[in-house]
Amino acid sequence: MILDFSPVFADWRMLLAGAAVTVEVTAASLLLGCAIGLLVGIGRLNPARRFVYGLCSAYLLFFRGTPLLVQLFIWFFGLPQFGLMLPAWACGVLGLGMYSGAYVSEIVRGAIESVDKGQNEAARSLGMSGAQSMRKIIIPQAFVRMIPPLGNEFIALIKNSALVSLLTIHDLMHEGQKIISVSYRSLEVYLVIALIYLVMTSATAAALRLIEKRLRAGGMVQ
Repeated sequence: MILDFSPVFADWRMLLAGAAVTVEVTAASLLLGCAIGLLVGIGRLNPARRFVYGLCSAYLLFFRGTPLLVQLFIWFFGLPQFGLMLPAWACGVLGLGMYSGAYVSEIVRGAIESVDKGQNEAARSLGMSGAQSMRKIIIPQAFVRMIPPLGNEFIALIKNSALVSLLTIHDLMHEGQKIISVSYRSLEVYLVIALIYLVMTSATAAALRLIEKRLRAGGMVQ
C-alpha cells in the first residue's frame, strides 16, 4: 500500500480552518468550565451548607459519571424536544464547558484547601469578612497553584473537542471527514489530523511549562 497525501495537502486550508474552530471551541469551553468550576469548587468547601454542597456534589456525580458524548447529544438532540433550539457551536461549548467544569471544580477546591489556613485567620483578624478574605487573599494565592492542572485540563479539552464534529461543528475532525468523503484517503487524512492535534497539545504543554518555570523563578509556585 502506498500512502498518498496529495489530497490532504490540496485542501490544507480546510484543515487549518478546522483547527482554528477547534481552538475557539476549546478556549470558550475552558472559560465556561473555569467559571462553573470556581462556583462549584467553592460550593463544596463547606459541607455544613447542605443544600449548596449537595447540589454541587450532584453536579459532579452526573458530569463526571457519564460519557461526554452522551452529554453533548443531550444538549444537541434533547433540548429541541423542549422547544429550545441552540446552534451547534453553542451546544458544543456548553457540553464541553459543563463537562470541564466538573473537573475544574476539584482543581479549584484542592488549590483553595492547599492555602495555609493561617492566611484566612490573619485576614479575618484584620477585619475582613469571609467573602473578602476569599476574594482578596485566598483565591489569588490558590490561582497560581491552579495553573499547572488547568493547563492539563486545557490539553484534555483540545483532544475531547474532536467529539463536537458529531454535532456538525466545522472543527478539525469535521473538515477532515469532508476531505475523506471526496478523496477516500482516510488513513492519510487521519494521520495528518493526529499530527495537527499533536502540534496543538505539544505547543500548549510547552507554553504551560514556560509559564510554570517563570512562576517558580518568581517564587510564586512552591
